[in-house]
Amino acid sequence: MAAKNFSHIDGKGKAKMVDVGDKPDLKRTAVAKGSIFLAKETIKLIKDNKMKKGDVLAVARIAGIQAAKKTGDLIPLCHPLLLNNIEVDCETFHNQVKITSRVECTGKTGVEMEALTAVSVALLTIYDMCKAVDKKMRIGEIKLCQKLKTPA
Repeated sequence: MAAKNFSHIDGKGKAKMVDVGDKPDLKRTAVAKGSIFLAKETIKLIKDNKMKKGDVLAVARIAGIQAAKKTGDLIPLCHPLLLNNIEVDCETFHNQVKITSRVECTGKTGVEMEALTAVSVALLTIYDMCKAVDKKMRIGEIKLCQKLKTPA
């Protein structure tokens, strides 16, 4: 694909930030999901709040929220956004934790990177908090599930 088809590359093939100045303000929402697979014993420790580092799911939620707010600092060509709402939910199953994030703003560009970043950092936080007891953890697919824009 030629460089002219990418919004973040100029005519000379150099990376650039997209100018969104002329775009209308819209309500923008994105939902992302991801999973981490753990041993059943690790899931039990998480559910029983017996991990030495503390409440794994609470810390993962907070980490995901913080990460969404910092996306513009982490990803070089992302615009810093004023976010209206960030939700990070954790759901435990017999061998995994599923993370879902929903991010909303009113603005000129979407929030899919913020939603994906929230999920990614929440999963990494679970990994960090459980690595002492589970050496076979695996982070699964992280994906964008929904991207909406409606009149503000």
